[in-house]
Amino acid sequence: MGKVMGDFAGALSALLVRVGEQNGLFAALAEGPADSVELARRSGAAERYVREWLAAMAAAGYVTYAPETGRFSLSEAQAALFAAPETPFYLPPFADLLVGVYNDEPKITQAFRTGAGIPWSDRHPCVFCGMERCSRPTTAAFLVNQWLPDAEGVVARLEAGGKAADIGCGRGGAVMAMARRFANATVHGFDLHDGSIAHAADAAREQGLDNARFAVSPAKAFPGDGFDLVTIVDALHDMGDPVGVARHVRGALKPDGVFLVVEPLAEDRLEDNLNTRGQLAYAASTCICTAVSLSQEVGLALGAQAGPARLTQVLKDGGFTRVRRIAEGASNIVLEARP
Repeated sequence: MGKVMGDFAGALSALLVRVGEQNGLFAALAEGPADSVELARRSGAAERYVREWLAAMAAAGYVTYAPETGRFSLSEAQAALFAAPETPFYLPPFADLLVGVYNDEPKITQAFRTGAGIPWSDRHPCVFCGMERCSRPTTAAFLVNQWLPDAEGVVARLEAGGKAADIGCGRGGAVMAMARRFANATVHGFDLHDGSIAHAADAAREQGLDNARFAVSPAKAFPGDGFDLVTIVDALHDMGDPVGVARHVRGALKPDGVFLVVEPLAEDRLEDNLNTRGQLAYAASTCICTAVSLSQEVGLALGAQAGPARLTQVLKDGGFTRVRRIAEGASNIVLEARP
């Protein structure tokens, strides 16, 4: 009972995290300790709501309350999680996903009855923006600075004017991060969702990234060949036919090209994933990833906790002979596949 009630309290607290972010409450509290009157004045929000919000956040442990002064503040760790939007540790975007999934609950419930999938294009808009906001800081921090350097020879080839592609690129965070870092390279982004591609193309134009190109395309039929690098960031398990995708990537790469697959961190056995990380990943996979895969051709539905052994087999079935795990973070594993 305590565990379940804690989870339910957390679900409501996550909603209030989004409310707080949308109203600038965390940013205002990061300016210094405040009571509800001071925080309402700084943020422009209504004091009575701010008072109750602060109590809820203090009970959750998301802000710190000092009874002797009646004021609230953010510790260094709390500020990193709730008031530093350009870092990989920023958590409010996950609340966007929660809002999107909760709005999609009737579709998810119906899918359980029919066995049908839920196409990505049919999801609530908060799912799209949440995915973008969750992945953008991580992509910028790790993809270009750590994961690509870990793949032997890739950085030098892109710096010299190579050609790269990101498949299932969504709103283009990985594409733009690579285009920004490798100004001499041409980086293509492909995704099934036309709304995400339009958003990515607009963002790239605004940032002056002429070497970032976007097009609507299925993952296993994207155009072009002779790529030095193809990446799929947190999306292979969402695809209906990941083996077919891997096979198409194999044909689109140069003979010495590299396929970099970033997937959620997981162990190979279910019993080794029965923890908080697994709880979050399996729940998200049930509501989002599995449903998206089942809406596509083949509908393999790998799930977000497929694990390195299953992922490696998918890549080998797609024609790659050398697969190695080159990196592992708090939430991701990175596999390098070569022909």
